[in-house]
Formats: sequence, C-alpha cells, structure tokens
Amino acid sequence: MNAATDAPARLDLYLSLIRWNRPAGWLLLLWPTLAALWIAADGWPGWHLLAVFTVGTVLMRSAGCCVNDVADREFDKHVKRTANRPVTSGAMSAKEALGLGAVLALLAFGLVLTTNAPTILLSFAALLVTLLYPYAKRVVNMPQAVLGVAFSFGIPMAFSAALGGNAWTLATVQAAVPLSAWALLVANLFWVLAYDTEYAMVDRDDDIRIGIKTSALTLGRFDVIGVMCFYAVYLGAWTALGLRFGLGSIFLAGMAAAAAQVVWHFSLIKDRSREGCFKAFRENHWLGFAVFMGTALDLALRH
Repeated sequence: MNAATDAPARLDLYLSLIRWNRPAGWLLLLWPTLAALWIAADGWPGWHLLAVFTVGTVLMRSAGCCVNDVADREFDKHVKRTANRPVTSGAMSAKEALGLGAVLALLAFGLVLTTNAPTILLSFAALLVTLLYPYAKRVVNMPQAVLGVAFSFGIPMAFSAALGGNAWTLATVQAAVPLSAWALLVANLFWVLAYDTEYAMVDRDDDIRIGIKTSALTLGRFDVIGVMCFYAVYLGAWTALGLRFGLGSIFLAGMAAAAAQVVWHFSLIKDRSREGCFKAFRENHWLGFAVFMGTALDLALRH
C-alpha cells in the first residue's frame, strides 16, 4: 500500500483510537465543566473561555484514550468489546499511540496557556491524574473514584480561568478556586462513580476472568443499589451547592430532569443485562446536559 492510499487508513485508525465516533465520552467531561464555568462567570463566560474548555475537553479526552489503550492493551485482548481497538489488535504500535496522545495533550496545553497562571498550574495536576487512572484498576478496588477526579478536574480549572489572577503562587490558585468549587468536584465524582459503574457492569464477567479491579466487582450484589446511591449523592450535593451559588427555580427544574433520568437508568440496569447497562452509560451525557442547561438558563434569565 502506497502513502496516498495508506494515509486515509491511518486516519481511520487514529479516529478509532480516540473514539471519535463515540462523543458521549467527551460530553460527560464537557457538561459539568461548562456548568462550573457558567457559575464562576456568573453567566455567559465569553467565546474565548468557551472555546478553550470545549476544544480542550475533546483534546484531553482523546489523549486519555491513547494512554488508556496502551496501558490496557494486554487486558483488552481478552474482552470482546475491546479486542479490536487499534493498539490491542496490533494495527498501531504503542509508541505511535502515545505519540498521538502527546500531540493532543500539547495542543490542549497550548489552549490552557491562553488563560492565566492558576489555570496553567492546575493543568499539571489534571494531567497527572489522567496518566494515573489507567493503572489505578490494578491496585485500587474502586478505580472509578480516580476517574471521577480526572473527569471532574475541569471544574476547578473553570473557576480559576474565570476568577484567577496572573501570579504564579499557590495563594492565587486558592483565591481563584473557592472551597465550594472543590465541593462541586467531589459532587461530580459521585456522578462519575455512578455511570462508570454502569459501564463496569457490562464487562463484569471479563473483568473477573482477567483479574482487574472495578467498582462493579467491589460492590458485588449491591452494584445496582450502589449506583443509585452514587446518583443520589451527586444530585443532592450538586443541588445544594447550586442553591448556595444563588441558582433558582430553573436550575432546580434542570436537576429534576436529571433525577427523572436516574429513575429511567434504574429501569435499564436493575436486571444487570449488558445491553441495559451499556445503554444507561451511553445516555448519561443527557443527564449532564440537563444540569448544564438548567444552570445556564437560570443565570441567563436572572440577568
């Protein structure tokens, strides 16, 4: 195969590696980040910050997929759903995948450089957690908690970008990111625990055979109850924090729409079927969208 015909094939491999055809992954990252950005900016944050966090979210999720597939390539060989991923199948080398991930992460860092010093400092912590997550499932009984930190780190970064100054000090970061913003991160972590446990329920049998740790295996027969408790903590904490930030009835309507989706998710996962659990995971971004829209509309109409 010559270079002219090989280029489209390589592009298809790259797009497959970063899950370009599965936008749900980056939407799960995007909605809480944008909700936090709207709260921090007390409304419309401007096109610059909107572009930075939207494009940056897509780039970092894509870079994370590259690292994750390299780290899990030996595990993924034994799971039907993941056996054909580019690195796992041997269609792409680990070195090439990591190279693509590095380029994507550098592009995201270039966007962060257009913000301010506190956000740049926080981006290093965000990168560290992103790199640690793929290996957490080897040693942590509930690695989804580590993923929860990684998938929620856009929240404090949104606050620092909207409120931070330009001094390269820890005090500047502390001033830009109030404790309530960190509380939002913790609240969002429980949403990640909920939907990623649903995801882990899909691969339960494979994970037992392979010997990796997941929240679904840790919870055992209490997995469905655990997922519902995670949702309840997330909804309750995010609602309380939203009210603390001064959000009102439209925000509460968005939270109610999110809660209605949780009831639907229970109907999908209660029998623990692979199809139902995977659908619940895949549709979770609509829950995040409801929370974001409630937040954004509440702030828009208040002003």
